[in-house]
Amino acid sequence: MTRSVTIFFFISILFCGCTFDKKPSFQNSSAEPIAAKGSLSSASSESLSAATQSNQQTDADEAVSSIELSRRTAITNAVEKAGPAVVSITVTELQRGYKREFDSFFFRYFDVPIQREVQSVGSGFIISEDGLVVTNEHVASKNSKTIMVALSDGNKYEAELIGSDELADLSLLQIKGDRESFPYVKFADSDEIMVGEWTIAMGNPFGLFADGQPSVTVGVVSAKERDFRPDPQDPRVYVEMIQTDAAINRGNSGGPLVNSQGEVMGVNTFIFTGGTSSGFVGLGFAIPSNRVKKITNQLKESGTVSLDYDPGMKFVPVTRNLIMQYPNIPRVLGLFVTEVNKSGPAYECGIMPGDVIVEIGDERVTSEMHAWALMREYSEGEKMELHLVRDGKTYKTNMTLRKRVQGR
Repeated sequence: MTRSVTIFFFISILFCGCTFDKKPSFQNSSAEPIAAKGSLSSASSESLSAATQSNQQTDADEAVSSIELSRRTAITNAVEKAGPAVVSITVTELQRGYKREFDSFFFRYFDVPIQREVQSVGSGFIISEDGLVVTNEHVASKNSKTIMVALSDGNKYEAELIGSDELADLSLLQIKGDRESFPYVKFADSDEIMVGEWTIAMGNPFGLFADGQPSVTVGVVSAKERDFRPDPQDPRVYVEMIQTDAAINRGNSGGPLVNSQGEVMGVNTFIFTGGTSSGFVGLGFAIPSNRVKKITNQLKESGTVSLDYDPGMKFVPVTRNLIMQYPNIPRVLGLFVTEVNKSGPAYECGIMPGDVIVEIGDERVTSEMHAWALMREYSEGEKMELHLVRDGKTYKTNMTLRKRVQGR
C-alpha cells in the first residue's frame, strides 16, 4: 500500500514535471504567432490613420472647391467674358476761348481769341475682332484732335473716328495698330430685355482705368422704353432708353451695360439727378443695343446716318426772321414746309408748301435737328403721324414712309 502510494506520487510528480517542462515550450511555440499578430495590428492602425487623414483632406478640398464654386456666379462669369473688350478713351480737343490782355496804347483790356488743348476721359467697348470701338458722341466727336484707347491688358493704341452722330449720341472708332485680333463683345437683343434682370455697368468712372481694369457696378433693369430730351437747347433725343440702378458716374459714358450672359444690352449715356446733386442717385440710362447696331452699321458703311426712306419734302424752322419775311406764316414753333415732291409720301398725305409741322408722332417739334431725330425713329413701310397748321387751323395726317418715286 505504502509502495503503491509512493509510486503514484512519483508518477504524479513526473507528469507535473513534464507539464511544467512543456509549458515554456508551449509558450515558445506560440510566441512567434503572437508576435506576428501584434505586427499586423500596428500596420492596420497606421493604415486606418492614413485613410482617415486622406478622407479629411478630401473633405477639406471639397469644402474649398465648394466655396470657390459659390464665389463664381453669373456676374463674375459675365465680367470675365466682357471685361477684356472694355476700353478707356482719352480724347484731346481744341477748344476756342478768350483771354483778356491789356493794351497800353488804348489803355484798355481786349478779349483775345485763343485755342487750348483740353483732355477728357470716357469709356467704350470693342465690337469686332479688327478693333471697332463704340462710344458716345459726347466722348469722341469730330472736334477730337487725338483719341487714345487703353485696353484692360495695359496696351494703348491711337484710334481714328470712323463716324459720329450727334442726334443718337454715338460714335464709331477704329483702333490703329498691328495687332492681329482684339477681344470683343456681342450685342444682346434689346427687344428681349426683361425688367428686373441683372445689369452690369462697366467703364472708366473718374479716370480710374489707369490700373488696367474697368470698374464694375451691378444693378437691375429698372424700366425700359424711357424717352428723354434732357436739354431743350440740345438736339439730342433719347428714345426707348434702358433705365438701370447700376451706378453710372462721370467717365462711364460710352461703356457697355452688360447682361448676365456677358452681352451688351446698351451704351451707358447719362444719369438723371432730379436736381438733387451732380452725382448718381440710382437713375442711369443706356441707349438700347438694337439702336446702337443700326446706327453703327450706317457709320461703318458711310460715316454718316441717314433715313432709310424719303419724306418727300423740305422744311426750315420757323424763326423771327422768317415771320418778318413771310407775314402769313403761322406764328407757332414748328417747321415751315418750303418744298414738296409730287412723287413723294408728303404730297400723297396732303402736305403742301406753306404748312407748318408742329408735331411728329406725339412729340412737339422744337427745331429742325429735333425733327430729324424724331423722324429717324421710323423706318420704311411704317406710318408717321403729323400735326400741321394751315390757315390758322390744325390738321392731322398719316404719312406712309417709302423711298422716293421719281416723277416724269
